[in-house]
Amino acid sequence: MPIKVADGLPAKEILHQERIFALEEEAAAKQDIRPLRVVILNLMPTKIETETQILRLISKSPLQVDVDFMRVSSHESTHVSQDHLVKFYEPFESFRDHYYDGLVITGAPVEQMPFEEVDYWDELCDIMDWAQTHVFSTMYLCWGAMAGLYHLHNIPKRLLGSKLFGVFPQRLCDEYNFLTNGFDEVHNMPHSRHAASDPNAIEADPSLQVLSRGFTSGPALVATRHFFEVYVQGHFEYGRDTLAGEYWRDFKAGLPIQLPENYFPDDDPERQPLFTWRAHANLLWRNWLNYVYQMTPYDPAQIPQVKAQLAAQIPDTDGTPNKF
Repeated sequence: MPIKVADGLPAKEILHQERIFALEEEAAAKQDIRPLRVVILNLMPTKIETETQILRLISKSPLQVDVDFMRVSSHESTHVSQDHLVKFYEPFESFRDHYYDGLVITGAPVEQMPFEEVDYWDELCDIMDWAQTHVFSTMYLCWGAMAGLYHLHNIPKRLLGSKLFGVFPQRLCDEYNFLTNGFDEVHNMPHSRHAASDPNAIEADPSLQVLSRGFTSGPALVATRHFFEVYVQGHFEYGRDTLAGEYWRDFKAGLPIQLPENYFPDDDPERQPLFTWRAHANLLWRNWLNYVYQMTPYDPAQIPQVKAQLAAQIPDTDGTPNKF
């Protein structure tokens, strides 16, 4: 699919090598369509790796997508050069007056901290509130999903007894749901986290629907009724070797780390893992972008009105309109 990202972004060259089509500025301008506009708030310390993973998934749609990158100003990244951030990322203040079809908020390695102790928590809440009226649909990933469920739905997270680490089967809850259209009854999803959103609180919230869940990993895919918010509890964006990299990083550092479950063939970390979640990851992102394309108004400035109209069509159990 044609995605348009800034020239010089390291992910762009990687995607070219993988035969994924990325438009140049001049060619994109000649297409007589309004491309989808997606902004990525990348909170991961591994900025370039995460950029590449997410762009790889966005690229599987036939739609043209313009991608921007957002950063928080209240946190200084130490795992990527400041030159990279300055060249390709803009602070949130630069986006306040803009409208987007989609927003992606990634995870971050802070799930063991109380939300309020994360140094950029207030700014992140400001971004999530801004998205309610300036973005048609937001996809929250892993810790980002925990943060969104907590801030927008008052759903607490709880620390797990041990790290949930590996690839876990998730059972589909609704085979006719638009977002999981085409999914097999069981799909795999990588998880790498020390915490989880309270599953009982998720089930009790009438504005949320659980699309798939695992016996071990709990709710995997959760969304609001009109998909204004999509919560991915695991890491569909992970590549084949991402969990292996995390395992060997901690192993070589002498940190306590168990083998990721259901990942290495015969639990042999010297063997190449099987990429068992790629098809469903691509399908989820394709369905999400397709939904956004079908539902977002041609004039993005009309997003608040359209979302309000759609939300009013599905009342909560107490008869009041759903929040969006």
